[in-house]
Amino acid sequence: MVAVRPGNPLAGSVTVDGSKNAALPLLAAAAALHRPVHLANVPANTDVETMLTLLQQAGWHATRSVGEPHATVISPSGASRPEPDPEVAARIRASYYLVPALLGAYGWARLPWPGGCRIGERGMEQHFKVYEGFGDRTVVDDHGYRVEAAVGRSGPVSIVLPFRSRGASVAAVLRAAVAGRPLRLGQPNLSPEVLSVVQALRAAGWQCRVSEQVLALAPPPSVLEEPVAWQVPGDKVEAATLACAVAATGGDARIRGVRGEDVAPLVTALRWLGVPVGTEEDGISVQARDTMPTGRPLRAIASLAPGGLDADFEPPLMALALGYPGTHLFADAINPGRHGNLLPQFARLGAEIHTLSPTQCRLTGPQRLTGAGVEATDIRTGSALLVAGLTARGVTTLGGLDQLRRGHADLPVKLHALGADICEVTP
Repeated sequence: MVAVRPGNPLAGSVTVDGSKNAALPLLAAAAALHRPVHLANVPANTDVETMLTLLQQAGWHATRSVGEPHATVISPSGASRPEPDPEVAARIRASYYLVPALLGAYGWARLPWPGGCRIGERGMEQHFKVYEGFGDRTVVDDHGYRVEAAVGRSGPVSIVLPFRSRGASVAAVLRAAVAGRPLRLGQPNLSPEVLSVVQALRAAGWQCRVSEQVLALAPPPSVLEEPVAWQVPGDKVEAATLACAVAATGGDARIRGVRGEDVAPLVTALRWLGVPVGTEEDGISVQARDTMPTGRPLRAIASLAPGGLDADFEPPLMALALGYPGTHLFADAINPGRHGNLLPQFARLGAEIHTLSPTQCRLTGPQRLTGAGVEATDIRTGSALLVAGLTARGVTTLGGLDQLRRGHADLPVKLHALGADICEVTP
Protein backbone atom coordinates (compact mmCIF):
# COMPACT_ATOMS: atom_id res chain seq x y z
CA MET A 1 0.00 0.00 0.00
CA VAL A 2 0.93 3.67 -0.28
CA ALA A 3 0.95 6.17 2.59
CA VAL A 4 0.43 9.86 1.79
CA ARG A 5 0.04 12.93 3.96
CA PRO A 6 -0.12 16.69 3.40
CA GLY A 7 3.10 18.61 3.01
CA ASN A 8 4.56 21.43 0.98
CA PRO A 9 2.87 22.58 -2.24
CA LEU A 10 3.90 20.39 -5.16
CA ALA A 11 6.50 21.95 -7.43
CA GLY A 12 8.92 21.09 -10.19
CA SER A 13 8.57 19.23 -13.45
CA VAL A 14 7.51 15.69 -14.33
CA THR A 15 6.91 13.76 -17.55
CA VAL A 16 3.88 11.51 -17.97
CA ASP A 17 4.02 8.00 -19.40
CA GLY A 18 2.51 7.00 -22.70
CA SER A 19 -1.26 6.66 -22.59
CA LYS A 20 -2.59 3.23 -21.67
CA ASN A 21 -5.90 4.00 -23.40
CA ALA A 22 -4.05 4.88 -26.61
CA ALA A 23 -1.37 2.18 -26.41
CA LEU A 24 -3.85 -0.71 -26.25
CA PRO A 25 -5.68 0.03 -29.56
CA LEU A 26 -2.38 0.98 -31.22
CA LEU A 27 -0.90 -2.41 -30.29
CA ALA A 28 -3.99 -4.07 -31.74
CA ALA A 29 -3.70 -1.87 -34.85
CA ALA A 30 -0.09 -2.98 -35.28
CA ALA A 31 -1.24 -6.60 -35.27
CA ALA A 32 -4.11 -5.82 -37.66
CA LEU A 33 -1.76 -4.17 -40.15
CA HIS A 34 0.14 -7.45 -40.56
CA ARG A 35 3.50 -5.78 -41.16
CA PRO A 36 6.29 -4.79 -38.75
CA VAL A 37 5.46 -1.80 -36.56
CA HIS A 38 7.84 0.05 -34.26
CA LEU A 39 5.74 1.62 -31.51
CA ALA A 40 7.44 4.20 -29.27
CA ASN A 41 6.45 5.60 -25.85
CA VAL A 42 4.72 2.38 -24.79
CA PRO A 43 3.94 2.50 -21.03
CA ALA A 44 4.86 -0.35 -18.69
CA ASN A 45 1.58 -0.65 -16.77
CA THR A 46 0.09 -4.10 -16.27
CA ASP A 47 -2.79 -3.70 -18.75
CA VAL A 48 -0.29 -3.03 -21.54
CA GLU A 49 1.86 -5.98 -20.45
CA THR A 50 -1.27 -8.15 -20.57
CA MET A 51 -2.00 -7.00 -24.14
CA LEU A 52 1.57 -7.84 -25.18
CA THR A 53 1.13 -11.30 -23.68
CA LEU A 54 -2.12 -11.80 -25.62
CA LEU A 55 -0.44 -10.80 -28.87
CA GLN A 56 2.33 -13.32 -28.28
CA GLN A 57 -0.20 -16.04 -27.45
CA ALA A 58 -2.11 -15.26 -30.65
CA GLY A 59 0.93 -15.65 -32.89
CA TRP A 60 2.62 -12.25 -33.10
CA HIS A 61 6.13 -11.25 -32.14
CA ALA A 62 5.81 -8.54 -29.49
CA THR A 63 9.15 -7.56 -28.04
CA ARG A 64 10.61 -4.53 -26.32
CA SER A 65 13.04 -2.74 -28.62
CA VAL A 66 16.71 -3.17 -27.73
CA GLY A 67 18.11 0.09 -26.40
CA GLU A 68 14.66 1.70 -26.17
CA PRO A 69 12.93 0.69 -22.93
CA HIS A 70 9.66 2.36 -23.94
CA ALA A 71 9.50 1.00 -27.50
CA THR A 72 7.94 -2.23 -28.75
CA VAL A 73 8.17 -3.97 -32.11
CA ILE A 74 5.08 -5.88 -33.29
CA SER A 75 5.38 -8.21 -36.27
CA PRO A 76 3.59 -11.31 -37.61
CA SER A 77 5.31 -14.59 -36.79
CA GLY A 78 3.50 -17.02 -39.09
CA ALA A 79 2.44 -19.14 -36.14
CA SER A 80 -1.07 -20.57 -35.99
CA ARG A 81 -2.38 -19.98 -32.48
CA PRO A 82 -5.64 -18.10 -32.99
CA GLU A 83 -7.06 -18.29 -29.46
CA PRO A 84 -5.38 -16.31 -26.66
CA ASP A 85 -5.65 -17.69 -23.12
CA PRO A 86 -9.21 -16.79 -22.03
CA GLU A 87 -8.12 -16.28 -18.42
CA VAL A 88 -5.51 -13.71 -19.49
CA ALA A 89 -7.85 -12.01 -21.98
CA ALA A 90 -10.53 -11.61 -19.30
CA ARG A 91 -8.22 -9.42 -17.19
CA ILE A 92 -8.60 -6.38 -19.42
CA ARG A 93 -11.38 -4.64 -21.26
CA ALA A 94 -9.21 -3.97 -24.32
CA SER A 95 -9.01 -7.62 -25.35
CA TYR A 96 -11.86 -6.83 -27.76
CA TYR A 97 -9.48 -4.69 -29.84
CA LEU A 98 -7.81 -7.94 -30.98
CA VAL A 99 -10.86 -9.19 -32.91
CA PRO A 100 -10.00 -7.56 -36.28
CA ALA A 101 -6.38 -8.77 -36.19
CA LEU A 102 -7.51 -12.32 -35.37
CA LEU A 103 -10.09 -12.22 -38.17
CA GLY A 104 -7.43 -11.13 -40.62
CA ALA A 105 -4.93 -13.76 -39.54
CA TYR A 106 -7.20 -16.76 -38.92
CA GLY A 107 -10.70 -15.96 -40.15
CA TRP A 108 -12.24 -16.14 -36.69
CA ALA A 109 -11.82 -14.81 -33.16
CA ARG A 110 -12.89 -16.32 -29.86
CA LEU A 111 -12.57 -14.20 -26.72
CA PRO A 112 -14.11 -14.01 -23.24
CA TRP A 113 -16.26 -11.11 -22.15
CA PRO A 114 -13.99 -8.13 -21.41
CA GLY A 115 -12.82 -7.46 -17.88
CA GLY A 116 -10.97 -4.46 -16.47
CA CYS A 117 -12.36 -1.96 -13.97
CA ARG A 118 -15.73 -2.83 -12.46
CA ILE A 119 -17.45 0.48 -13.10
CA GLY A 120 -20.74 -0.61 -14.58
CA GLU A 121 -22.13 -2.45 -17.56
CA ARG A 122 -20.18 -1.72 -20.74
CA GLY A 123 -21.66 -3.94 -23.41
CA MET A 124 -20.33 -4.93 -26.81
CA GLU A 125 -23.51 -4.60 -28.86
CA GLN A 126 -22.05 -1.76 -30.93
CA HIS A 127 -18.91 -3.81 -31.66
CA PHE A 128 -21.07 -6.66 -32.95
CA LYS A 129 -23.06 -4.28 -35.18
CA VAL A 130 -19.77 -3.03 -36.63
CA TYR A 131 -18.77 -6.58 -37.54
CA GLU A 132 -22.22 -7.24 -38.97
CA GLY A 133 -21.68 -4.18 -41.17
CA PHE A 134 -18.67 -5.97 -42.67
CA GLY A 135 -20.72 -9.16 -43.12
CA ASP A 136 -19.14 -11.04 -40.20
CA ARG A 137 -21.09 -13.49 -38.04
CA THR A 138 -21.16 -13.25 -34.24
CA VAL A 139 -22.18 -15.93 -31.76
CA VAL A 140 -22.33 -15.26 -28.00
CA ASP A 141 -22.68 -17.42 -24.91
CA ASP A 142 -22.17 -17.07 -21.16
CA HIS A 143 -18.41 -17.37 -21.48
CA GLY A 144 -17.75 -14.93 -24.30
CA TYR A 145 -18.20 -14.47 -28.01
CA ARG A 146 -16.97 -15.78 -31.36
CA VAL A 147 -16.73 -13.70 -34.54
CA GLU A 148 -16.37 -15.39 -37.94
CA ALA A 149 -15.07 -13.29 -40.83
CA ALA A 150 -17.14 -12.80 -43.95
CA VAL A 151 -15.74 -14.49 -47.06
CA GLY A 152 -15.65 -12.85 -50.48
CA ARG A 153 -16.97 -9.45 -49.40
CA SER A 154 -15.58 -6.31 -51.02
CA GLY A 155 -16.50 -2.70 -51.60
CA PRO A 156 -17.08 0.20 -49.21
CA VAL A 157 -18.75 -0.18 -45.82
CA SER A 158 -21.04 2.46 -44.29
CA ILE A 159 -21.93 2.34 -40.59
CA VAL A 160 -23.61 4.89 -38.32
CA LEU A 161 -23.03 4.47 -34.58
CA PRO A 162 -26.04 5.20 -32.34
CA PHE A 163 -23.68 6.91 -29.88
CA ARG A 164 -20.03 7.89 -29.99
CA SER A 165 -18.52 4.69 -28.64
CA ARG A 166 -14.73 4.75 -28.46
CA GLY A 167 -14.42 0.98 -28.55
CA ALA A 168 -16.80 0.54 -31.49
CA SER A 169 -15.07 3.36 -33.41
CA VAL A 170 -11.70 1.63 -33.00
CA ALA A 171 -13.28 -1.71 -33.96
CA ALA A 172 -14.64 -0.22 -37.20
CA VAL A 173 -11.33 1.40 -38.14
CA LEU A 174 -9.32 -1.76 -37.44
CA ARG A 175 -11.83 -4.00 -39.24
CA ALA A 176 -11.54 -1.77 -42.32
CA ALA A 177 -7.75 -1.97 -42.11
CA VAL A 178 -7.85 -5.78 -42.01
CA ALA A 179 -10.41 -6.09 -44.83
CA GLY A 180 -8.74 -3.45 -46.99
CA ARG A 181 -12.14 -1.87 -47.60
CA PRO A 182 -13.15 1.81 -47.62
CA LEU A 183 -15.08 2.85 -44.51
CA ARG A 184 -17.57 5.63 -43.87
CA LEU A 185 -18.31 5.77 -40.13
CA GLY A 186 -21.07 8.09 -38.98
CA GLN A 187 -21.09 9.69 -35.52
CA PRO A 188 -17.57 8.50 -34.66
CA ASN A 189 -15.84 8.94 -31.35
CA LEU A 190 -13.15 11.57 -31.88
CA SER A 191 -11.15 11.14 -28.68
CA PRO A 192 -7.35 11.37 -28.91
CA GLU A 193 -7.20 7.58 -28.55
CA VAL A 194 -9.29 7.00 -31.69
CA LEU A 195 -7.52 9.74 -33.62
CA SER A 196 -4.17 8.16 -32.73
CA VAL A 197 -5.24 4.99 -34.54
CA VAL A 198 -6.46 7.02 -37.53
CA GLN A 199 -3.16 8.91 -37.68
CA ALA A 200 -1.27 5.61 -37.46
CA LEU A 201 -3.16 4.25 -40.47
CA ARG A 202 -2.48 7.49 -42.33
CA ALA A 203 1.23 6.94 -41.69
CA ALA A 204 0.79 3.44 -43.14
CA GLY A 205 -0.59 4.82 -46.41
CA TRP A 206 -4.35 5.02 -45.75
CA GLN A 207 -6.35 8.06 -46.82
CA CYS A 208 -8.26 9.50 -43.86
CA ARG A 209 -10.82 12.27 -43.52
CA VAL A 210 -12.27 13.22 -40.16
CA SER A 211 -15.14 15.50 -39.21
CA GLU A 212 -17.54 15.57 -36.28
CA GLN A 213 -20.13 13.78 -38.43
CA VAL A 214 -18.09 11.26 -40.44
CA LEU A 215 -14.80 9.40 -40.27
CA ALA A 216 -13.81 8.18 -43.75
CA LEU A 217 -10.98 5.78 -44.62
CA ALA A 218 -9.68 4.51 -47.94
CA PRO A 219 -6.96 1.84 -48.31
CA PRO A 220 -3.60 2.47 -50.00
CA PRO A 221 -3.61 1.93 -53.78
CA SER A 222 -1.23 -1.02 -53.37
CA VAL A 223 -0.34 -3.47 -50.60
CA LEU A 224 2.56 -2.15 -48.55
CA GLU A 225 4.86 -4.35 -46.49
CA GLU A 226 7.70 -2.11 -45.30
CA PRO A 227 7.93 -1.36 -41.54
CA VAL A 228 6.23 1.70 -40.09
CA ALA A 229 6.92 3.71 -36.93
CA TRP A 230 4.23 5.05 -34.61
CA GLN A 231 4.25 6.74 -31.21
CA VAL A 232 1.85 6.47 -28.29
CA PRO A 233 0.69 9.94 -27.17
CA GLY A 234 1.26 11.06 -23.59
CA ASP A 235 -1.23 9.96 -20.95
CA LYS A 236 -3.80 12.73 -20.68
CA VAL A 237 -5.42 11.07 -17.64
CA GLU A 238 -2.14 10.86 -15.72
CA ALA A 239 -1.49 14.49 -16.67
CA ALA A 240 -4.95 15.48 -15.41
CA THR A 241 -4.40 13.65 -12.12
CA LEU A 242 -1.04 15.33 -11.58
CA ALA A 243 -2.50 18.74 -12.49
CA CYS A 244 -5.30 18.29 -9.95
CA ALA A 245 -2.75 17.22 -7.32
CA VAL A 246 -0.67 20.35 -7.94
CA ALA A 247 -3.78 22.54 -7.76
CA ALA A 248 -5.06 20.83 -4.61
CA THR A 249 -1.81 21.62 -2.78
CA GLY A 250 -1.52 25.17 -4.13
CA GLY A 251 1.64 24.35 -6.00
CA ASP A 252 3.42 25.34 -9.21
CA ALA A 253 4.58 22.63 -11.61
CA ARG A 254 5.05 21.74 -15.24
CA ILE A 255 3.66 18.47 -16.58
CA ARG A 256 5.43 17.41 -19.74
CA GLY A 257 4.81 14.77 -22.38
CA VAL A 258 1.13 15.47 -23.05
CA ARG A 259 -0.45 17.52 -25.82
CA GLY A 260 -2.23 20.56 -24.46
CA GLU A 261 -5.16 19.97 -26.80
CA ASP A 262 -5.72 16.49 -25.32
CA VAL A 263 -6.43 17.94 -21.86
CA ALA A 264 -8.29 21.06 -23.02
CA PRO A 265 -11.58 20.22 -21.19
CA LEU A 266 -9.62 19.59 -17.97
CA VAL A 267 -7.78 22.89 -18.38
CA THR A 268 -11.11 24.69 -18.86
CA ALA A 269 -12.44 23.16 -15.62
CA LEU A 270 -9.34 24.16 -13.65
CA ARG A 271 -9.47 27.72 -14.93
CA TRP A 272 -13.17 27.89 -14.05
CA LEU A 273 -12.23 27.10 -10.45
CA GLY A 274 -9.56 29.82 -10.48
CA VAL A 275 -6.45 27.73 -11.15
CA PRO A 276 -4.12 29.38 -13.69
CA VAL A 277 -3.04 26.81 -16.29
CA GLY A 278 -0.81 27.37 -19.29
CA THR A 279 -0.87 25.02 -22.25
CA GLU A 280 1.94 24.15 -24.63
CA GLU A 281 2.38 21.73 -27.49
CA ASP A 282 4.10 19.20 -25.23
CA GLY A 283 2.76 19.95 -21.77
CA ILE A 284 0.85 22.13 -19.34
CA SER A 285 1.91 24.33 -16.45
CA VAL A 286 -0.17 24.72 -13.29
CA GLN A 287 0.45 27.87 -11.20
CA ALA A 288 -1.84 27.56 -8.20
CA ARG A 289 0.39 29.20 -5.60
CA ASP A 290 -1.16 32.32 -4.00
CA THR A 291 -4.23 32.19 -6.25
CA MET A 292 -7.79 32.91 -5.15
CA PRO A 293 -10.58 30.41 -5.99
CA THR A 294 -13.42 31.91 -7.98
CA GLY A 295 -16.10 30.27 -5.85
CA ARG A 296 -17.97 29.39 -9.03
CA PRO A 297 -19.80 26.04 -9.06
CA LEU A 298 -18.19 23.44 -11.30
CA ARG A 299 -20.29 21.23 -13.55
CA ALA A 300 -18.15 18.24 -14.45
CA ILE A 301 -20.37 16.21 -16.81
CA ALA A 302 -18.66 13.33 -18.61
CA SER A 303 -19.40 13.39 -22.33
CA LEU A 304 -18.56 11.45 -25.49
CA ALA A 305 -19.17 14.51 -27.67
CA PRO A 306 -16.18 16.04 -29.46
CA GLY A 307 -14.47 18.37 -27.00
CA GLY A 308 -16.47 16.95 -24.09
CA LEU A 309 -15.07 16.15 -20.65
CA ASP A 310 -13.44 12.73 -20.68
CA ALA A 311 -15.06 10.53 -18.03
CA ASP A 312 -11.61 9.70 -16.66
CA PHE A 313 -11.09 13.38 -15.76
CA GLU A 314 -14.06 13.39 -13.41
CA PRO A 315 -12.57 11.52 -10.38
CA PRO A 316 -9.48 13.74 -9.89
CA LEU A 317 -11.61 16.85 -10.47
CA MET A 318 -13.97 15.64 -7.74
CA ALA A 319 -11.04 15.20 -5.37
CA LEU A 320 -9.89 18.74 -6.16
CA ALA A 321 -13.35 20.29 -5.85
CA LEU A 322 -13.66 19.01 -2.28
CA GLY A 323 -11.25 21.77 -1.31
CA TYR A 324 -12.74 24.56 -3.44
CA PRO A 325 -15.69 26.81 -2.48
CA GLY A 326 -18.94 26.35 -4.31
CA THR A 327 -21.56 23.68 -4.84
CA HIS A 328 -20.24 21.40 -7.56
CA LEU A 329 -22.10 18.88 -9.73
CA PHE A 330 -20.55 15.70 -11.12
CA ALA A 331 -22.05 13.18 -13.52
CA ASP A 332 -20.77 10.10 -15.35
CA ALA A 333 -23.43 8.15 -17.22
CA ILE A 334 -20.75 6.57 -19.42
CA ASN A 335 -19.43 4.42 -16.56
CA PRO A 336 -22.55 4.02 -14.41
CA GLY A 337 -20.84 2.11 -11.61
CA ARG A 338 -17.92 4.49 -11.06
CA HIS A 339 -19.58 6.64 -8.39
CA GLY A 340 -20.46 3.45 -6.52
CA ASN A 341 -16.73 2.80 -6.18
CA LEU A 342 -15.52 6.35 -5.65
CA LEU A 343 -17.98 7.96 -3.24
CA PRO A 344 -17.72 5.39 -0.41
CA GLN A 345 -13.93 5.75 -0.46
CA PHE A 346 -14.16 9.55 -0.26
CA ALA A 347 -16.61 9.11 2.63
CA ARG A 348 -13.90 7.24 4.57
CA LEU A 349 -11.90 10.47 4.44
CA GLY A 350 -14.87 12.41 5.82
CA ALA A 351 -16.17 13.82 2.54
CA GLU A 352 -19.85 14.75 2.38
CA ILE A 353 -21.10 14.04 -1.11
CA HIS A 354 -24.82 13.90 -1.87
CA THR A 355 -25.97 11.26 -4.35
CA LEU A 356 -28.61 12.62 -6.74
CA SER A 357 -28.81 9.44 -8.84
CA PRO A 358 -26.55 6.44 -9.49
CA THR A 359 -24.57 8.56 -11.94
CA GLN A 360 -24.91 12.08 -10.46
CA CYS A 361 -23.71 13.65 -7.25
CA ARG A 362 -23.26 17.06 -5.66
CA LEU A 363 -20.81 18.40 -3.09
CA THR A 364 -20.19 21.73 -1.41
CA GLY A 365 -16.69 22.86 -0.60
CA PRO A 366 -14.35 23.54 0.93
CA GLN A 367 -14.33 20.44 3.08
CA ARG A 368 -11.70 19.27 5.58
CA LEU A 369 -10.70 15.66 5.03
CA THR A 370 -9.07 13.35 7.55
CA GLY A 371 -6.60 10.63 6.64
CA ALA A 372 -7.88 7.06 6.74
CA GLY A 373 -7.42 3.69 5.09
CA VAL A 374 -8.90 3.65 1.58
CA GLU A 375 -8.87 1.24 -1.36
CA ALA A 376 -8.18 1.64 -5.07
CA THR A 377 -11.21 -0.34 -6.23
CA ASP A 378 -10.46 0.72 -9.82
CA ILE A 379 -7.74 2.71 -11.58
CA ARG A 380 -9.34 6.16 -11.47
CA THR A 381 -10.64 5.79 -7.92
CA GLY A 382 -7.09 5.03 -6.83
CA SER A 383 -5.60 8.07 -8.54
CA ALA A 384 -8.33 10.38 -7.18
CA LEU A 385 -7.73 9.13 -3.65
CA LEU A 386 -4.06 10.03 -3.95
CA VAL A 387 -5.08 13.60 -4.82
CA ALA A 388 -7.43 13.73 -1.83
CA GLY A 389 -4.80 12.26 0.49
CA LEU A 390 -2.46 15.16 -0.27
CA THR A 391 -4.83 17.54 1.57
CA ALA A 392 -6.31 15.29 4.28
CA ARG A 393 -5.15 15.82 7.86
CA GLY A 394 -2.98 12.94 9.01
CA VAL A 395 -1.97 9.90 7.03
CA THR A 396 -4.01 8.33 4.24
CA THR A 397 -3.12 4.75 3.32
CA LEU A 398 -4.16 3.50 -0.12
CA GLY A 399 -4.52 -0.21 -0.74
CA GLY A 400 -5.26 -1.98 -4.01
CA LEU A 401 -2.10 -0.87 -5.79
CA ASP A 402 -2.56 -3.71 -8.29
CA GLN A 403 -5.59 -1.79 -9.61
CA LEU A 404 -3.71 1.51 -9.77
CA ARG A 405 -0.79 -0.07 -11.60
CA ARG A 406 -3.07 -1.44 -14.29
CA GLY A 407 -3.20 2.11 -15.65
CA HIS A 408 -0.22 3.88 -14.06
CA ALA A 409 3.13 2.16 -13.68
CA ASP A 410 4.48 4.66 -11.14
CA LEU A 411 2.05 7.48 -10.32
CA PRO A 412 3.17 7.66 -6.64
CA VAL A 413 6.77 8.02 -7.85
CA LYS A 414 5.81 10.96 -10.06
CA LEU A 415 4.00 12.65 -7.15
CA HIS A 416 7.06 12.10 -4.96
CA ALA A 417 9.22 13.72 -7.65
CA LEU A 418 7.05 16.85 -7.28
CA GLY A 419 7.61 16.87 -3.52
CA ALA A 420 4.64 14.87 -2.23
CA ASP A 421 5.07 13.19 1.16
CA ILE A 422 4.28 9.74 -0.19
CA CYS A 423 5.89 6.34 0.11
CA GLU A 424 5.09 2.66 -0.31
CA VAL A 425 4.73 0.74 2.96
CA THR A 426 4.23 -2.85 4.02
CA PRO A 427 0.71 -3.48 5.35
